[in-house]
Amino acid sequence: MDLQPQPTNSPASSAVKTGLIIGLVMLSINFIVYFIDYSYLVAGWYGFFVVVLFFGQVIYFGKQYRKEIGGFMDFGTAFQFSLVTLIVSGFISTLGNMLLYFVIHPGLPELLVETQLENMVAMLDSFGAGDSLSGDQIDEMREEMASNFTPLGQFKAFGISLIIYAILSLILGAIFKKRDKSNDY
Repeated sequence: MDLQPQPTNSPASSAVKTGLIIGLVMLSINFIVYFIDYSYLVAGWYGFFVVVLFFGQVIYFGKQYRKEIGGFMDFGTAFQFSLVTLIVSGFISTLGNMLLYFVIHPGLPELLVETQLENMVAMLDSFGAGDSLSGDQIDEMREEMASNFTPLGQFKAFGISLIIYAILSLILGAIFKKRDKSNDY
């Protein structure tokens, strides 16, 4: 029986390591931004920056992993690597946010909700629709925003993220896959 050598770094183990790195980088950036000015955490430009940086890192590490295993990767391996990386880094980010919101600065969620609400009303004012909001509508928006910063809200957001991560992993798997054409007959 001829046993083929197994890769020393399986997709799952490499992805866990990569997810830890990305999660810690993103968490560090989040804490740095918090210490600079907490209001940036709910700014639109910051959200865009975080998404671009997050996926840029996943793509970079995915291509690095493909090089490590010989330059070729099938879709299944690429999908597994992407999914595990996204889940691990997302979990670390969620835990870090919960640490920030509930241990380090328990009053932060309230401040973020007010800042987010002010940003939304200012945006609506710029479109000329700010006066159309009633006090009840603003209170309802405030309650909904506040529910996102509760522990249950954080776990719900992570659950929704898992679905998004699965879809993104399909896309990333298609990006990372590369077949060895020398094996074609």
